[in-house]
Amino acid sequence: MSIIEYFENIPSLHRALILGGGIAFFWMLETLIPLFQFKYRKFNHALPNLFLTLTTVIVNLLFAFLIVYTSDYLSGKQIGILYIFSLPLWAFILLGIMILDLIGAWLIHFIEHQVHWMWRFHIVHHTDMHVDTTTANRHHPIESVFRATFTLLAVIVSGAPIYLVMLYQSVSVILSQFNHANISFPPVIDKLISFIIVSPNMHKVHHHFKRPLTDTNYGNIFAIWDRIFGTFASVLSPKKDLVYGIDAHMDEKESQQTLNLLAIPFKKDSRSETNE
Repeated sequence: MSIIEYFENIPSLHRALILGGGIAFFWMLETLIPLFQFKYRKFNHALPNLFLTLTTVIVNLLFAFLIVYTSDYLSGKQIGILYIFSLPLWAFILLGIMILDLIGAWLIHFIEHQVHWMWRFHIVHHTDMHVDTTTANRHHPIESVFRATFTLLAVIVSGAPIYLVMLYQSVSVILSQFNHANISFPPVIDKLISFIIVSPNMHKVHHHFKRPLTDTNYGNIFAIWDRIFGTFASVLSPKKDLVYGIDAHMDEKESQQTLNLLAIPFKKDSRSETNE
């Protein structure tokens, strides 16, 4: 079976295994080669993150029909950027994943930091004071709607066939788990990785608790976008300079309460006003 045939008809069970298997794999690596020796209960910390991962899955399922229908219609009529030129399959796949990553991950992430009412939802992701692989899908359900909408927009712009959308989503979830994982790579290796894909240390700069570093390194798969659009920040010395969280929400207990996380965007106090 070719990669196209597999991802055209990828079973839901296999998609769940990619999500769950990635978390399990990087969780194991975090135990073997941790960046930080967090003094917290790892499983308890994971619970709100896994709950928000579940809500993300539900939102994506709700959007699935629309994304599949749009992809099938546009690819069937060869409408979209991918069909402007006649490309070999490898270039077609690479360009498709790049467009989906640019619009469906980098662009929406950038916008969420610039538009205040969207930031109020995205801030939930930044309140995690112990960033690890379970942080990857720590998104408020409304933010998951934003991201699914931009994935749909990316499909419309690119005209990506459904196998490419499914391949992109699989790569995206694994890379997000990878670059959030609490793992330690030799600095030289991490830097080399960061010229191609977003490395753990590169993304962790984005989770520093203060601006302007919070507003840098938005990428998920490809590191090129932040360099092109001027939002790249050099890697910090993680153990020396990096503090996780967001300065308006540095109460560790609150950052681990699921109901509080769901309520943060709707609170009227000034603590949600950080990125105005």
